[in-house]
Amino acid sequence: MPKPPRTPQEVEAFRENILAHAVELISAKGFEGFSMRKLSARLGIAAKTIYNYYTNKDELYLAILTKGFNRLHRQCEKARDSQDEPLDRIEAMVSAFLDFGLNESHAYNLMFTWHVPKYNDYVGSDMEPAALLELQAALKMVDLFVDAIGACASPGFFIREEDARKVLISIFTRLHGFIASYNNTLLQYMHSGPMDLVPGMREEIREDFLRRLERIQLPERSLSTA
Repeated sequence: MPKPPRTPQEVEAFRENILAHAVELISAKGFEGFSMRKLSARLGIAAKTIYNYYTNKDELYLAILTKGFNRLHRQCEKARDSQDEPLDRIEAMVSAFLDFGLNESHAYNLMFTWHVPKYNDYVGSDMEPAALLELQAALKMVDLFVDAIGACASPGFFIREEDARKVLISIFTRLHGFIASYNNTLLQYMHSGPMDLVPGMREEIREDFLRRLERIQLPERSLSTA
């Protein structure tokens, strides 16, 4: 008697399981050392079964990134919506980004740290549409922060998008430096309790943001003369 087809819920769960094991395998072997054959062996299934869900390892890899950026966006958006004041929203989003980087280190490393193919590497290939979806997911997360920074302008003032992006880069590089150093255990050699540094780092980011905010705000009347 033939096996009944999987329900949509079972299909989605199976796809999720493939992605979860793929992230772990790429973390252990690197992108170049990763293959669908190794993944199938890890899952205990035939490689052709995986190909029923993902065309090749690049499509699978791009699906991991897209899912990761969408998940990070949701977490940061939820953090933003948990607060009423613009500055508190920024701080909550910073905490959400930090939590994601530390708690989902394998996915974070693949998204932000490792030297792996990016969108431009897929332009002109069959994978370009999938790569574009991944890029759009990443930029959506960036736009979420840029909009939140812009909303911190005082009444009667505004913040140019270009300046908001510069502030975001400053915040991101500080967060990423901590996350990357913690995930590769460097901080554990530099400090006996690196997580004890987190509250102080969040406060420093907030203070630095306030100082930058004073410099980048422009009066709204300058919009009519620009």
